[in-house]
Amino acid sequence: MTMPEYLVFRLYGPMVSWGGIAVGEYRPAERSPSKSAVLGIVAAALGIRRDDTAGQACLRDGYLMASITHTRGTLLRDYHTTQVAPEIAKKRHWRFFTRREEMSIPRDDLSTILSTREYLCDVIYTICLREAGANPPYTLAEIAEGLRHPVFALYLGRKSCPLALPLQPQVVKGANLREALEKVTFHDDIYLRQVPGRTETGILCWEGSEENGFATGAEYTVPRRDVPLDTMKRLFAERDEHEARIEIPAGVR
Repeated sequence: MTMPEYLVFRLYGPMVSWGGIAVGEYRPAERSPSKSAVLGIVAAALGIRRDDTAGQACLRDGYLMASITHTRGTLLRDYHTTQVAPEIAKKRHWRFFTRREEMSIPRDDLSTILSTREYLCDVIYTICLREAGANPPYTLAEIAEGLRHPVFALYLGRKSCPLALPLQPQVVKGANLREALEKVTFHDDIYLRQVPGRTETGILCWEGSEENGFATGAEYTVPRRDVPLDTMKRLFAERDEHEARIEIPAGVR
């Protein structure tokens, strides 16, 4: 029997912001990466645009995701003010190609959005993807190549959160998630090894079957609304995500 393949890569930046359910002016950041954000990184790497609904749907249905959060990080809150074009521009489907063009309308016509936005600083993640069906839109090797040479710029939840280190994508085989992670080797920068709070244990989040090869079963299973249905309209569906504290395999530690 052929063992399944897994695509494993690292995410790290000075700041990350995985948006959760946002109501009103408060825009929280969740502790672990959302599936919509990770698929957004993959889509950008492959050159799939946000308005390509069919291409986005293929990614959504083609892969299962797991993540390890290595550090808790430091919470940062930003009181944010943004000037935007008036509602009439949206209703008439005006398209502004640059920020300068959007701000060129009369100042009195501009609207202002106030919000409190959360970020996490100095958080390290390991991401793992595996195929969910028999005919995924891209092989894991093709996704890995896209992550090495992305078509569009990659960022960690928001455009103000760039990557600080290469993703180092690797495709490995294993009977389960743990066995696959044990075959990975990351060559991290010296600085990353000195990030405060980094330990030999971390938080594993995964979807699909609860069996993953780790001795610890799921401590929690919670619904998470982060499955992208329409990225332009920001419509999301729920999925069940399992969570447990684990001893991190040496290769991705």
